[in-house]
Order: sequence, then C-alpha cells, then structure tokens
Amino acid sequence: MHDFSGKVAVVTGGASGIGLAIVERLLKAGAKVAVADLNEAKLRELEEKSNGQVIGVVTNVTKQADVAALVQQTVDRFGGLDVAFNVAGASRAGAIIDQSEDDWDFTVDLCLKGVFLSVKHEARYMKDHGGGAIVNVASLNAHVPMHYGSAYSSAKAGVEMLTKNAALELAKYKIRVNAILPGLVSTPLTAGLTSVDAIYDAYMERIPMGRPADPDEMAGPALFLISEDASYVNGASLLVDGAWAVSGYPDLSKFM
Repeated sequence: MHDFSGKVAVVTGGASGIGLAIVERLLKAGAKVAVADLNEAKLRELEEKSNGQVIGVVTNVTKQADVAALVQQTVDRFGGLDVAFNVAGASRAGAIIDQSEDDWDFTVDLCLKGVFLSVKHEARYMKDHGGGAIVNVASLNAHVPMHYGSAYSSAKAGVEMLTKNAALELAKYKIRVNAILPGLVSTPLTAGLTSVDAIYDAYMERIPMGRPADPDEMAGPALFLISEDASYVNGASLLVDGAWAVSGYPDLSKFM
C-alpha cells in the first residue's frame, strides 16, 4: 500500500466501478479526494462516509465549465491538486452502417472529449503548482476492435494517443501522464453483457486467466502510476487484461 497522506486527488466517474475502486484505495492511503460523477446520491453518500476526506462534485465531463469548476472546487476545498484519474466513460453500441450520429457523439464525447477537458484543466493547475501525475483510463479496445463498438474503440484509442501527447507536452512542467488499458472488468457497465451465459462464456474463451477482473485490480495499477515507484514512467500504456490481448477478441456479432 502506497502512502498518499497529504495528497489531493480528482477522480472522474468515481461513483461506481473502476472509479469507485480508485477512490476507496486513495482514501485508505490517506489522500483527500474530489469525486466527480453525475450520480449525486452516490456522491453525497461518499461524502457522509469519508470524515471530511471527500468532496462530491456533480460533473458532466463533456462540459468545459463543469470540469473547470471541478478543479476549482477541489483547490478551494483541499488547497491543491496533486494527482488525477480520468475514468468517466460509457458506450452506446451500434454497427457502423446503422449507428446514429447521436450515439456516436455521446460515446466519443464522453470517452475522449471528457478526458481531453479533464487533462486540460487538471494540468493547467498542476503546471503552476509544482507538477503532478495524471492517469487516464483507456481500454484494451484501444488496441483490439470489437463488433458494434467502433465509437468506443475509436475513442479509447484516442485516449491512449492523447495520453502520449500529454506526456510529451507536459513533462517539462513535471507532470506525468499515463494510461491503464483494462480488459473485461466486473462493473455495472459490463453487467448487461456478462450476465448472459453465452456471452460470458465467449469472453472466457479469450481470457487466459479465465475470469473478469475485479475493479480493485484496476485501482492498484492506477495508483502505482501516480506513485514515486513510477517516477520515471511517463506516456506509458499499461495493459491490465488477464493476458487477453495475446489471445484475441470474441465475435459478439452472433449475439446481436
């Protein structure tokens, strides 16, 4: 367990899944955390349980004013911003020839534009206050396409390249930017797929470790990337996929 006592973190998409697991790890390690999400009820619950270590900020990461306000409220409440985790994401699936423009825009705006705006405003503060570390959550699908996932896969590939570009531009300000690329993780967003036995079995055929990850198994690598143990890791993409990338991707088209 790393010690992040005295550190201030922002976590977008922090009310559930991977984001929540990161929040819980940060709190155990002594950090103060600004949790950004659209789930206001969950944010208030996290605040109530945190003994003053959490501020919940209702945030739409696709809106620049919301993201700027998130950073400002974090600084106002906790006195600074040292590290950030940009996790917020979701997908509206569809075949390329059928997908609506609205569904494409929803997915790409949330998964890619939301990360861009978050990095932009987090780094603006860090640049003038001694640096920091940022971790973006991309996906195995940044490398591996999937049926009905062109918007999501394209956005996550963009997150990986945005991460590399941010590392290139921000290193001179002592800001490190890295990405984790999760494989299949048991979260509310994947439950609609993994709850179907045939689809679950198709996934398991492709994952050498034979199971989905727990969200906490993403939080550990994410926190490593902001730690001093990763002080020379910058612009990296860390696959956390149970060896999935070396095996292939299931053909989900037969289930659609």
